[in-house]
Amino acid sequence: MRITGYRTLITVHRWGRPIGDANGSTPSGVTAVPLVLLETDAGITGIGLGSHSGLDDVYPAIDGEDPRGVGALYDRMLARVFKAGHAGSTFGAIGAFDMALWDLKAKAAETPLWRLLGARDHVVPGYASGLDSPLDDAGLTALHSRFRDRGFRAVKLKGGLDRERDLHRLHLLRTFYAEADGGRAPRLMLDANECWSRKEAIAFVARIEESLDLAWIEEPVRRWDVEGHSMVTRAVRAAVATGENLTGLEQVRPLVQAGAVDVVQTGSVWGITHFLRVATLAHAFDLPVSPVAYNANPLAHAAASVPNHLATEVQDLSFPVGVHADQDFEDGNIILGESPGLGLVVDEDAVAALVLSPDGATTAGPHVRPERAGKRLLVQEGHLRLANRVAG
Repeated sequence: MRITGYRTLITVHRWGRPIGDANGSTPSGVTAVPLVLLETDAGITGIGLGSHSGLDDVYPAIDGEDPRGVGALYDRMLARVFKAGHAGSTFGAIGAFDMALWDLKAKAAETPLWRLLGARDHVVPGYASGLDSPLDDAGLTALHSRFRDRGFRAVKLKGGLDRERDLHRLHLLRTFYAEADGGRAPRLMLDANECWSRKEAIAFVARIEESLDLAWIEEPVRRWDVEGHSMVTRAVRAAVATGENLTGLEQVRPLVQAGAVDVVQTGSVWGITHFLRVATLAHAFDLPVSPVAYNANPLAHAAASVPNHLATEVQDLSFPVGVHADQDFEDGNIILGESPGLGLVVDEDAVAALVLSPDGATTAGPHVRPERAGKRLLVQEGHLRLANRVAG
């Protein structure tokens, strides 16, 4: 079996609500989902989800190759761009091809990827996370009623810009979940998406920990700030989770070696091989690993196979237009099916039928760093809320 070419498609995910975090929001609740279809002379097509930018740069490394040699092909793609560097969108292109390669390998073996990777079970623990910053109280509880009904008992909120609002929302969800679970409180997490300075992070979390416990605080400072993460880890009770925006083992290793991270994360858009290698690195230091979500939860297959998987983020209970995923959600878990590969089927007719207005979807997402990020030591909460309203 040899790789003969690739095609790209763009579909959309309809969230049914505004989504966002500390770095911005998408009021329409419609986001673009790039798909990569990797073709072979055996008539089998591999599906990858992720960046289209940089695909032409790395494709020559896998053109004409047997897709079953995934690990070697991953390294060939890295080598192809070693001089210019593989960070950012280039790493996303490698991840999209890598995902498609693993899909092909498992399809050729006529087995689901989780089984090919050696997992004993197809049940993957998850936690609920709804990209919820734009939602008011009613919208927040409406969203989490769906997660709660599927048995989720660990919850992550987006926050970091308004301490009192974050406290209110955390307590709201604590009560909301406890009411349905005999008074037992859920595990709560807060994601600041790198919007704090070191001292802001410590003060912010300390205030929250006066009235409730956090399972973890996510991305409290800039992704590359090893010393800053170490400071936060030592100063707060909560675990510190980070790593979703790090591209390559060389970026993750300094945090792990310095004891600056308690929960090692990887972004789903970076691919299967990156997750497996980061999970092995984390396991060597007795650290858990947790994938950050993306459409159709592709890393759940790999998560099922590693011994130190903690929980996989679940951002929505539905899938992009024209994409069917052989998985379900029960008792707070992702239940993977028996379909070969990643269990994904793309209805190209449904994707082709999409008609988008110019602002109907965005590939960039809400990722514009706030102007005052890391500079709010002297800003009062009320003034900050006013500034956010003006900026929005």
